[in-house]
Amino acid sequence: MNKYYPHLGSSLRVGNVLLKNRIVNAPMAHPEMGPNGELTAENIGFYGLRAKGGAAVITVSEGIVHMATGRSHTKHLALDNPMERPSLAECAREIHYHNALASIELSHGGKYAGARAHGVDPSTVTRYGPINEVMADGRVVTEMPEELIYEIADSFAYAAKMCKDAGFDMVLLHAAHGWLLSQFMSPGTNKRTDKWGGESRENRMRFPLLVIEKVREAVGPGFPIEYRMSGAEYVEDGYDIEECIEICKILDGKVDIIYISAGVHENRDSFVITHPSMFLPHGSNVHLAAAVKKHMKHTPVGCVGGINDPAHAEEIIASGQADLVCMARQLLVDPDFPKKALSGRTDEITKCCRCFNCFSTFLGNRVTSCALNPVISRELDHRYSFCPTTPKKVVIVGGGPGGMQAALTAKDRGHEVILIEKNDRLGGQLLCEQYVPFKKDLYDYAVQQAKRVEAAGIDVRLNITATAELIESLKPDALILAVGAKQIIPPIEGIDNPKVKMLDALHHEVPELGQKVVILGGGLVGSETAVYLDGLGKDVTVVEMKDDFAAEANEMHKIALDHQFRDNNVTLHLSTTAVKITDEGLVCRNADGEFTVEADSILIAAGMRADWDTVEELRYAAPWYWSVGDCVKAGKVVDATSQGYYIALDI
Repeated sequence: MNKYYPHLGSSLRVGNVLLKNRIVNAPMAHPEMGPNGELTAENIGFYGLRAKGGAAVITVSEGIVHMATGRSHTKHLALDNPMERPSLAECAREIHYHNALASIELSHGGKYAGARAHGVDPSTVTRYGPINEVMADGRVVTEMPEELIYEIADSFAYAAKMCKDAGFDMVLLHAAHGWLLSQFMSPGTNKRTDKWGGESRENRMRFPLLVIEKVREAVGPGFPIEYRMSGAEYVEDGYDIEECIEICKILDGKVDIIYISAGVHENRDSFVITHPSMFLPHGSNVHLAAAVKKHMKHTPVGCVGGINDPAHAEEIIASGQADLVCMARQLLVDPDFPKKALSGRTDEITKCCRCFNCFSTFLGNRVTSCALNPVISRELDHRYSFCPTTPKKVVIVGGGPGGMQAALTAKDRGHEVILIEKNDRLGGQLLCEQYVPFKKDLYDYAVQQAKRVEAAGIDVRLNITATAELIESLKPDALILAVGAKQIIPPIEGIDNPKVKMLDALHHEVPELGQKVVILGGGLVGSETAVYLDGLGKDVTVVEMKDDFAAEANEMHKIALDHQFRDNNVTLHLSTTAVKITDEGLVCRNADGEFTVEADSILIAAGMRADWDTVEELRYAAPWYWSVGDCVKAGKVVDATSQGYYIALDI
């Protein structure tokens, strides 16, 4: 029995395999693949890093069983191509090297074929779904003929057999999030009039059960077949948890694990339920798995939903809500989460802050990254990064996320490190998140990094404003400047009014603001602050000169913010210019003319400007220097953390 988390650390027999603990790495998008849809060495390293971290099962993502009709994205494994097998074998072997089981997700996009296939002409894609329909964006979907239904069922079987022969231990049938199997299961999307659909649940389940039957014939007895479905679709006409339970009763005993997720991938609003945003509680979808598990007689149930704390995961299993806990983003930010948790080193765990950086880089540039883990998608580089080096004295100015990461990496490489911070604690801008509930994970990350700096024995000098003379007296070989950015103060009339507050007004458990708050600036910081203050019961108005709010936010986080604005009481004035500040409030101007927004406090959130002046003042105090984070360009924590890590490798 694991003495720290006896339930989370317990083994589980599934078919002919034994899971060493109850932590499963859920499938997630991987780095760019080879030109023919094969896994590259970088992809394999991506999965290997998490296998090394101690999860029981590592699930490889996005395998399409019938590429001619089922490819929804571009980053798909071509599981109907026998030439895929060598890369699959290498991946399974890499996962096994680290004592983890290898699983792979088998999927088909159905009516969403070509939905996100970059570089593919949409007009060349024939889309098949349960019925003939025209999508909201004009895409035409053709009812899947019976012969194609059987062909695709056979393709699931072919893919499963190939993956088994390549060394995989399990296969996961993707019937969640609105993809093909889900489309057939759901009464909202399957309105066929033949034996493959309609009001009859038996008919709607005929195709998924055929797939399960064909896969079982292909892989033989004992080989685990996992099944992933949404506990509720959260879309108009979609099924709810009661329908999910009835479906799972049919599946009970026919598959070896049922994973309960939520939502529909291609629906904007439900997607941030599928992948919970920072505004939702951790474990927000666990209740769906718990409802299903009550009715299962033979099949263990896995849950998902932004779980990032081992005590929470332990409670889920101990209380009988689920048998397995699946993690995706948490095992990106800290692949060693299982090892740390089950060896009692919970204070060393870096927790996912659910910023959606991983999604934004994938959707925007087709790469994968993590805001708090600079190694992600560079796993192979990381293996060889810590080559021998000549120890040097490194002075770092600025104890924010970039400065701390640079200090830790430089120390790991054997350098003497001095870290100078002008404030009385490390953390930089992240410390302002201390009292914001949905930013707690990010604040905790800053606190944890500071503890790591202390544990590493780094020479930290607080409450000191660095000068060129001070740095020169330390005789450094290398200088890293992480001095951050300064808040932009707009030059408008009345800016000196006592009503005007800067962002440091939020650095208190009770913000130093009145009841009626106008936020001048509707960028990412202003928008998130509006959600926070609205949650405190304040009357919040946001004034933004652009025609959109949080324009710099990544796509997924923007959807989540939009939810918050719609569901709460924030007043938003876009395409609106601030004219002046009076004792009454903020005078604004838009296309309709001039008006005044009454305010007790006017909070300035007009952006940040890189502190180039301090960089210029200090840069010549050492033989060579580097700039890191916001003093290069005011940005996000991912930029500071990654720059700090890789610059320290250059020394």
